[in-house]
Amino acid sequence: MNQVRKADPNNKTVAENRKARFSYEVLDTIETGLVLTGTEVKSLRQGQANIQDSYASVEGGEIWLINSYLPEYLQANRFNHEPRRRRKLLLNKREMAKLSQSVDREGMTLVPLKIYFNDQGRAKLLLAVGRGKKLHDKRETEKQRDWSREKGRLLKERG
Repeated sequence: MNQVRKADPNNKTVAENRKARFSYEVLDTIETGLVLTGTEVKSLRQGQANIQDSYASVEGGEIWLINSYLPEYLQANRFNHEPRRRRKLLLNKREMAKLSQSVDREGMTLVPLKIYFNDQGRAKLLLAVGRGKKLHDKRETEKQRDWSREKGRLLKERG
C-alpha cells in the first residue's frame, strides 16, 4: 500500500540565503537547532525572517548566529525581542569541535543556508561549512547556470 504524503504545514522554509551558494563553495551542511524566545518563534511562523547578511561564529566553545533579522512580533508589545540579537545554535560537542576545527585550521566559513520548521514543528537552521569563491569561480558558476537555462529552452523548443 503506497501512501501519498501530504505537505506538512509545519515543515516549511521560513528564510533562505540564496546568495550563499553563489558566494561560497559549500563543502558540508549540518542541521542545527536555535535558541529562540516565544515571540521569535511566532515571528518566524509569520515567515518574515532574513538571513542574507548573517553568519555563524565560534565564541567561547559555543556557536552563535550573528546578524540574522527576525522582525518584532506585533502583538507582543513590551515583551518583544531584539530583532538583530545574537542567537545560540544547538549542536552536540563533537559537531561543535568539528566545525570550530574547520574554521580555525582550514579557513572555512560557517554560512546559514535556510531556517525552516521540521516535522515536529521546531525551528531548525541549515548551516553550511564553505570556502569563499574567487571572482573567476563566481563567473564560472554564472556561465554554467546560464548554459543550463539556455539548454533547457532549446530542448523545450525542439521537443
